[in-house]
Amino acid sequence: MKTDFLQIFGNPWFAIGAMTAVIMGYLTVNSLMIIWLERKFSARIQRRLGPTEVGPFGLLQTAADMLKLISKELLTPEHVHKPLYLIAPVLVFAPILALCSLFPVAENWVFFDYDIALVLLLAFSGLNVVGIFAAGWGSNNKYALLGAVRAVAQNISYEIPLILSIIPIVMITRSLSLYEIAAAQSSFPFILVQPLAAVIYMISATAETNRAPFDIPEAESELVAGFHTEYSGMRFGLFFFAEFSNMIIVCAVATVIFLGGWHGPLLPGVVWFFIKVYALILVMMWVRWTFPRLRFDQLMTFAWVILVPLAILNLLVTTVVIKLL
Repeated sequence: MKTDFLQIFGNPWFAIGAMTAVIMGYLTVNSLMIIWLERKFSARIQRRLGPTEVGPFGLLQTAADMLKLISKELLTPEHVHKPLYLIAPVLVFAPILALCSLFPVAENWVFFDYDIALVLLLAFSGLNVVGIFAAGWGSNNKYALLGAVRAVAQNISYEIPLILSIIPIVMITRSLSLYEIAAAQSSFPFILVQPLAAVIYMISATAETNRAPFDIPEAESELVAGFHTEYSGMRFGLFFFAEFSNMIIVCAVATVIFLGGWHGPLLPGVVWFFIKVYALILVMMWVRWTFPRLRFDQLMTFAWVILVPLAILNLLVTTVVIKLL
């Protein structure tokens, strides 16, 4: 029997307020720890030490960086389109709260359960690119605009193989509920029967989060900082916050759809859920610090010439197998 916030509080407004407070607290601590982890992880790959000075093992370095960002002046250039410029960081970060509320973290716990949770998740995740484009267009800056246009093209292109990789799982379970999809993997995780879909999903999800080697929209060697070139202080911090929070979201989706969600031996379900999520985050970090950045034409060719045909082929094979069985 699963429990959600609405059952606990009764009043939907209280439930939404409590959910927002819990998720914001988790995302804040999580982002600080993931940034520290990536610094230490990349240092290990590059034979460096990483943060060591502030706090034990450098754990407080990211907290110090956050305080620095908060204390910085929020500069607004004269040439920007102010409504778009100011709303863009909010548009980028706001959908994350809704997305995080959909995941079943254990067999008996989900923030809010919906029969069409997977559709809602894909719909809300598409709003992120609207904020990125608003940032580039509103900045009235050629570098920012180029970064925003690249981001839109990249997100549209990689959204297609990402969705095509999820459809076979929906066909197998005949459900769009994340809870029911996770519950259906009590015997074995779906990655065993859909390994190609899992690989396509992780590649597409990495591109969706603008992580290297797919970080073309903010390529510092070409575009200064891409779509957030004109942002400073916590306005820039919100973009940074959203990137690391999106890592959690895409890895949580992969955990629910391909890795069995909370299922695992001995340990509590919620522990297994987060073990799988952070293992996938480590894989994303490993990919970032191993492979060089692609050119934009290579990025688009990889999506349309390789990933989309493979995803369609996998979907057709799955359809035939389900029909025969």
